[in-house]
Amino acid sequence: MKRILIALVTFIIISCNQDKKQKETESEIPVEQEKVTPVEPDGGIGGGALSISENLIKNIEKAHKKEDFLNYKAISFNINVLFGGKEHLTGKVTMLTNSTKIRIDKKDKSTLLYDGQDVYLSPAEANDKGARFDMFTWTYFFCMPYKLDDPGTSLTIQEDRKLNNIPHSTAKLTFDSGTGDAPDDWYILYADQVISSLQAAAYIVTFGSDGNTTKAEADPHVIRYKGFKNVNRIPFATSWEFYGWTKEKGMTDTKLGEATISDITFLNEEGTVFTIPENAKKILL
Repeated sequence: MKRILIALVTFIIISCNQDKKQKETESEIPVEQEKVTPVEPDGGIGGGALSISENLIKNIEKAHKKEDFLNYKAISFNINVLFGGKEHLTGKVTMLTNSTKIRIDKKDKSTLLYDGQDVYLSPAEANDKGARFDMFTWTYFFCMPYKLDDPGTSLTIQEDRKLNNIPHSTAKLTFDSGTGDAPDDWYILYADQVISSLQAAAYIVTFGSDGNTTKAEADPHVIRYKGFKNVNRIPFATSWEFYGWTKEKGMTDTKLGEATISDITFLNEEGTVFTIPENAKKILL
């Protein structure tokens, strides 16, 4: 019995010493070393590596299968947009996957067409109110994961922000002067930290402000992408929700609108769908 007791005490002492040694070894790892990612002065990680912002773009593009998306010539989908409880747009969108041509067939039987340079409305007597906004806004929201490295764009990594109490990686997308018709617009992108998919984007609308962005800056909105469904193994958000947004709090509880995307179909040829009708009129942008 005495021998058993001595052996037991010895075992406990040895175990305690080993545990102490292990804790001492773990405490030698600096906390800073666990948190800091080594970054070169040019923003790259390692020789010739992508910058952090470039890496985020590539991860988002990979999550949304950009290469597969662009392998198709065109895509069409039905869209229904409600804002302030009222129907804003109901129709069918057809566009080249590189966004250089767009057609919107609206519920009121009118058609908007973009040929890469100009916007046309058919028939000529149709209501052209909000034509420019409808032509470019909804298609940009639909194709945003594929537009992050367009010419004239710049992405700046920002701090993590919570979306529905879950931390997301965020970055600010801005545009060089002369890019598009609203270069003063900006977007704050929210990317899932596990699969890198684009989950939301805060934004301002500055079109028509003539350089005075004060009003737009005071009232940012955010689009929340939901209801992801795979079409030809490419994920698309089929439900969009729009809320208020602030830099301090992020997405607010004030829901502004919503949109439903359905019948997403890829096209291998554009055919004559983007041909400008004879009864169309050019819209000044």
